[in-house]
Amino acid sequence: MAGGAAPAPGALLCALLWAAAAAGGPGGSPTPGTFGRVYRGAVNISAERVYAFASSSEPGQVDAVRVYVNSSSENLQFPVLFVVRQQKGVLSWQVPLIFRGLYQRTYNYQEVSRTLCPSEPTPETGPSDQIIFVDVSSMAPFNIAYELLVTRLENFQLETNKAFNFTASPSQPQYFLYKFPQDVDSVIIKVVSDAVYPCSVVSVQDIVCPVYDLDHNVEFNGVYQSMTKQAAITVQRKDFPGEQFFIVFVIKPEDYACGGSVPSSTHGNVNRTWNLQRTKNLQVTIVPSIKKSVYVQAMLFSFLSFLSFYLGSVVVAFVHYIRVRRKALAGRLSPEDGSGIVTSSHPIAASTPEGSSYGAIDESSSSGGRQLSSPERGLPAGSDTDSSVEEESDFDTMPEIESDKNVIRTKVFLYLSDLSRKDRRIVSKKYKIYFWNIITIAVFYALPVIQLVITYQTVVNVTGNQDICYYNFLCAHPFGVLSAFNNILSNVGHMLLGLLFLLIVLRRDILHRRAMEMKDVYTLDYGIPKHFGLFYAMGIALMMEGVLSACYHVCPNYSNFQFDTSFMYMIAGLCMLKLYQTRHPDINASAYSAYASFAVVISLAVLGVVFGKNDVWFWVIFSMIHILASLALSTQIYYVGRFKIDLGIFRRASMVLYTDCIKQCSRPMYMDRMVLLIVGNLVNWSFAVFGLVYRPRDFASYMLGIFICNLLLYLAFYIIMKLRSSEKLLPIPLFCIVATAVVWAAALYFFFQTLSSWEETPAESREKNRPCILLGFFDDHDVWHFLSAAALFFSFLVLLTLDDDLDAVRRDKIPVF
Repeated sequence: MAGGAAPAPGALLCALLWAAAAAGGPGGSPTPGTFGRVYRGAVNISAERVYAFASSSEPGQVDAVRVYVNSSSENLQFPVLFVVRQQKGVLSWQVPLIFRGLYQRTYNYQEVSRTLCPSEPTPETGPSDQIIFVDVSSMAPFNIAYELLVTRLENFQLETNKAFNFTASPSQPQYFLYKFPQDVDSVIIKVVSDAVYPCSVVSVQDIVCPVYDLDHNVEFNGVYQSMTKQAAITVQRKDFPGEQFFIVFVIKPEDYACGGSVPSSTHGNVNRTWNLQRTKNLQVTIVPSIKKSVYVQAMLFSFLSFLSFYLGSVVVAFVHYIRVRRKALAGRLSPEDGSGIVTSSHPIAASTPEGSSYGAIDESSSSGGRQLSSPERGLPAGSDTDSSVEEESDFDTMPEIESDKNVIRTKVFLYLSDLSRKDRRIVSKKYKIYFWNIITIAVFYALPVIQLVITYQTVVNVTGNQDICYYNFLCAHPFGVLSAFNNILSNVGHMLLGLLFLLIVLRRDILHRRAMEMKDVYTLDYGIPKHFGLFYAMGIALMMEGVLSACYHVCPNYSNFQFDTSFMYMIAGLCMLKLYQTRHPDINASAYSAYASFAVVISLAVLGVVFGKNDVWFWVIFSMIHILASLALSTQIYYVGRFKIDLGIFRRASMVLYTDCIKQCSRPMYMDRMVLLIVGNLVNWSFAVFGLVYRPRDFASYMLGIFICNLLLYLAFYIIMKLRSSEKLLPIPLFCIVATAVVWAAALYFFFQTLSSWEETPAESREKNRPCILLGFFDDHDVWHFLSAAALFFSFLVLLTLDDDLDAVRRDKIPVF
C-alpha cells in the first residue's frame, strides 16, 4: 500500500486478530477476547486455552489493561498457570498464588489481579495498537475451572494535586503512572490510609517492564518505603530521563515489618493460610515540591540569622570600648581590666602590704610562692605553651602549701584566696589542656563518623531503601546526594555561634594578657582568676555538636544516634566543670580525668542503647553505678577535694559519717553545700529509680536529661548563693540569663514535637511525620536546632560574664560555695 492511504484502526485490529488466529498456538486457535467480559472454562494437561485481546490507544494517551483471574482449586501440586504475552514482555503467575512469610509460613490466594505493563507512550501521529495474548494452562490430569476478566483502566495516569482512592491486597497489587508537568521539577507523593494494618510498601519505579509489583520483588527496582498509615516520597525530575514514573503499591502478607505481631513458629498444615482478607484502602496525592528559590531563601535565612549575633557582639564591644575610654579620660576609672569589663573604682593602691589580706599577692614579696614581678612582666603573649612538664604539673608553687592546704580547706568559711594559691601560669596551662585535648578528640571522632554517614547515604541512594534512614519524609528536601538537606543546614547555627563564642573568649584572653603585662593590680589580686582553657573547649564542643548533629541527620537511625548526643554530654560536663572551677580553681578536675569520665559516660550510653530496652540486669548495674558515682562526687565536693577519689573513698566517707552523724550528731560544717548535695542526690537517685522501674527506651535522651538536670540544679544553686552573698548581677549577664531561659523554653517545645523515632519501625515512625512549618523548608526539629544553638550560646555567655561584678573585689572577700 505504498503511496496509498493508511488503513483504518478497526481494519488493522481485525487483520491482527485474524493473523493471530491463523498462527494458532500450543492449545489451538486463540479466542478473540472482549474487554469487560468474564470468561469461564477449564484446563488440564491436554487442554489449554488462549485468548487474544486487541488494544488501541489515541496519541498522548496510555492504554493500561488489568487482568483478573481466579480458580476454585486448592491443589498446590497442579496450579493453574496464566501467561500474558505482550509486544515487549511476558508476565506470568499461578493460581493459587503463594506468598511466603516467616518460619516457612505460606499464604495462598485463589483470586489474583495484575496490571499489565502499558505500551510506552510515544509522540506518534497515529493511534497505537497491540495484541495481548492470555494463555491459561495446567499440568493437572483432571479439569480445573477458572475465570478470566480483562478490563481497561480509566484512571491509570495520576494528576497533580488531585487525590485518588483505590484498594489493594497481597494478590492484587496496584500501580499507576505519573508524568511531570512542564513547570514542575520535584514532587512529593503522599499516601495515607485510615487503617494501620495490613502493612504495605510504596515504590517508585522507572518506566521499565516488567513492573515489580509483588512482595518478593518490589524491592528489586526504584525507591521504596514501608507504610502503615502514612508515607511520603520526594521524586525529582532529573532522576527520570523520561520525565515519568510508576507508583507501585504492594500489600505485604505479614505485618512484622511494620511493627505488627510476629507469627509464631509452628509446623504442619497450620503454616498454610488461604485467602486471608488483607485489603487496604489507600489514597494517593501528588503535590509539587518546593522550587530552587526556596533553597536559596532558606540558606540566606540560616546564615543571616546567626550572622546577626556577630553584628550584635560587635555593637556591644564597640559600646563597651567607648564607655571605657570616656571614663578613663575622665579619670574616674582605670583602663580596661583583664576581662574586658569596666571595673568600678577601688581605693586600694597599686601594691598591697604583705599580710594585709590572706592569699593576697605583693609584687615585692620574695617568697617562693607567686614570684610574678619578673617572670610575668617579661612573659610574651604566647609563652603559655612552654613545656609539657609544666603543663602536666599539678604541684603547688608555695613551699608551705603541702603542709597547710588541708588546714586551710577545713575552715568553716572558705574564700577564693584559699583555693587560688597555685601559680597562675601552671594552672592556666592545666586548663588549656582541655582545649587541645578536645580538638584531638573531635578530629579522631568526627572523621570515621563522616565516613560512616557517607556510606549510609550511598547505600540509600544505590538501593533505594528509604527504610534505612528515619527522616521526616513530609519535610525532607533533597540537595545533591543528600536526602534531607534541611536537617543538615539547620545545624549551621551551632558552628557559627561556636566560632563567635571562641572569638569573644579570645578577645577577653587578649585583654587579660595585656593587663598582666601592665601589672594591673585588679588582674593579680582581684576578681575570679581568669583561666580560659575550659571556655575554649566549650566553644569547640559547640561547633562539633553542630558538625556531628549534621552527620547524624544525613541518615538518622538506631546505629548512629550517639553521634548526635556525644558532644551534648561533653557540653553539659564542661559547663559544670567551668561553674565549679570558677571558685575552686586549684582543685578542679584535670583534663585527662574529665575526658576519661566523658568516655565512660558515652560508653554507658552506647550500652544503654543496645541493652537498655529489655535487659533488667543492665538497669540494675547502671543504677548502682549512678548512685555510687553521685555519692563519691558528693563527698569530693563537700570536703573541697580533700577526699581523694579512689577505692577507699567509701570506707573513709562511712567513717566520717559514723563519727559526725551517728556517734555525735552535729550540725554540718558547710550547711549550704550540704543542702545542695542532698537535693542533688535526691534528684539523681530519683533518676536511677525511674530508670530501673520504667526502663525508658530512649536511653541516650535519658542520660542527657540526667546531665542537664544536674547542670541546671548547680547553676540555680550558684546564682542563689551569689545573691545571698550580696553579690549582684550586671546587665549583660542578667540579659543572658533571661535570654537563656526564654530561648531554652521555646527550644524544648519544638524538641518534644516528635517527628520520627528510630525506636520504632520505619513505617511506625512515618506516622509521626509532619509538614514543614518555617519558610516551607524547615520542620519542627530544624527550629529546635536553631533555637538550641542560640540557647547554648547564651548559656555559655552566662558562665562567661556571671562574675564580672567581682572584678574589683579582693579574692579574700569572695566566698566559696
